[in-house]
Amino acid sequence: MDFITVLFYVFSTIMVVAAARVITARNPVTAALFLVLAFFQAGGIWMLLKAEFLAIVLVLVYVGAVMVLFLFVVMMIDIDNTKLREGFWNYLPIGSIIGGIIVLEMASVLWRTWGVAGPQAPAAAGTIGNTKELGKLIYTQYIYAFEIAAVILLVAIIAAVALTLRKRKDIKYFDPGEAVRVKRNDRLKIVKMDAVKTDAKLLAEAAATKEAP
Repeated sequence: MDFITVLFYVFSTIMVVAAARVITARNPVTAALFLVLAFFQAGGIWMLLKAEFLAIVLVLVYVGAVMVLFLFVVMMIDIDNTKLREGFWNYLPIGSIIGGIIVLEMASVLWRTWGVAGPQAPAAAGTIGNTKELGKLIYTQYIYAFEIAAVILLVAIIAAVALTLRKRKDIKYFDPGEAVRVKRNDRLKIVKMDAVKTDAKLLAEAAATKEAP
């Protein structure tokens, strides 16, 4: 057993343990941190497969952006864990059935391929981590899939902005454009009025009349 194989088993073991802790940890922040650890181990496995670009993208995109944003959201929102655990036992049977089906499917795939010699890897497999080769494939063979994914992401961004800027009845809406376009005379209006002198005796009588039943 060479050193690369040892590293593969180390990374795989840590990733499996971290993935198990993601679904078993009671604290959402702890689960998110274990998910970050699992992503790092997956990046290490990609590095062992000589796919450096995919490993860097996995760490930068998922760990550096998505998971950090998710972690900040989880930490800022006050999540009531007791309410989340109330329906755990109700969903346990259907969750166990779905998990069992997934395990059986994975076991059937591994059982069929166990001991069977796999096909020879193509010559381009040695450059799987090369950014230039990936760019050629994306913009030639997979150009339509790439453009469709870009359109879907654009629609998701527009939908997120539209949901953020929508008007709600339960909040006060402030239009920055109107605040910028306002003029000096619209902010303050000076009204000239004549002074009114009121006798103190009349004020006292009026107050007494109001207090009287």
